[in-house]
Amino acid sequence: MSASLRPEPKPGVMDIAAYVPGKSAAPAGVKLHKLSSNENPLGASPAAKEAVKALTEKMEFYPDGAATKLREAIGEVHGLNPANIVCSNGSDEILGLLAQTYLTPGDEAIITEHGFLVYKIYTQAAGAVPVTVREKDATTDVDAILAAVTDRTRIVFLANPNNPTGTYIPFDEVRRLHAALPKNVLLVLDAAYAEFVRRNDYESGIELVSSTENVVMTRTFSKVYGLGGIRLGWAYCPAHIADAMNRMRGPFNVNAAAIEAGIAAIRDRSHVERSVAHNEQWLAWTTEELTKLGLNVTPSVGNFVLIHFPAGDAHSAAKADDYLTARGYVLRRVAAYGFPNALRMTIGTEDANRGVVAALKDFLK
Repeated sequence: MSASLRPEPKPGVMDIAAYVPGKSAAPAGVKLHKLSSNENPLGASPAAKEAVKALTEKMEFYPDGAATKLREAIGEVHGLNPANIVCSNGSDEILGLLAQTYLTPGDEAIITEHGFLVYKIYTQAAGAVPVTVREKDATTDVDAILAAVTDRTRIVFLANPNNPTGTYIPFDEVRRLHAALPKNVLLVLDAAYAEFVRRNDYESGIELVSSTENVVMTRTFSKVYGLGGIRLGWAYCPAHIADAMNRMRGPFNVNAAAIEAGIAAIRDRSHVERSVAHNEQWLAWTTEELTKLGLNVTPSVGNFVLIHFPAGDAHSAAKADDYLTARGYVLRRVAAYGFPNALRMTIGTEDANRGVVAALKDFLK
């Protein structure tokens, strides 16, 4: 056997398509309106900013490895037992921990057609096989998921609401899915956009986690709380899953700034309410105005909209993206998600929302 001339990654690693985030820059001299990453246009809570500033006097100290006070704050706000909460460096880390903990080579994880790309990445990184199922009208199809379950299935990843579509399934459908899954299959409910949803038939998954042994709900501070740059997420899960993840995660996986900012942010309910109200107003306005332009917009319950452009070269999504970027409006191309002729637009400030609509009106002329 001939030795390699350099270290080589394990089989499968180089088959992974690396995650590519949204653009974050406009041309020189043009005011940037970054609408590519679903960030909070109102920014972070003033209380969170003050908490981070105060931390600068003691940055030499390691954080609490168990993030105890943060878990207690999350439990206080949501009425949960802190022992069932695991905090993380963004909710992405939770997804990776679950894959590394519960998937072995040859296992299968089910993901939906337009689901978060990270599910596939983490599944492949664990040496497992991602099984992609079709959606119906850009919405999760529970029957398609159940039809894909085999004796090798170990995880079902379900974003509800989904990104980049903004669609969701009622919680009765989530319950129907769970009831039909084998008990050894883990159902991961990614509820990153739960705070924005204003539908009577929606639940984030807390009740289902509380009453079962094979459901995990993940949440993030990157969206409604405006802490994307801090990198902070959490999971609510049965005790045996929390125990397993705590054995797998890094000893100080949540930094001190994230802990302090998260505690302040989650307790600042007035900032959350302002953020949700802003989104509710401008999500409706933006959807209506884009539709008036003749564009097809997927109905969204998140803080973003998926805008579909007409077929043909003249008004393609790529040309629209170039046109908007030249004017400082940076949206997200979503070809990697199965939408080669669509752009995802985060709901931004009033100026940004009005500016995109005006620019697209000119572009479509």
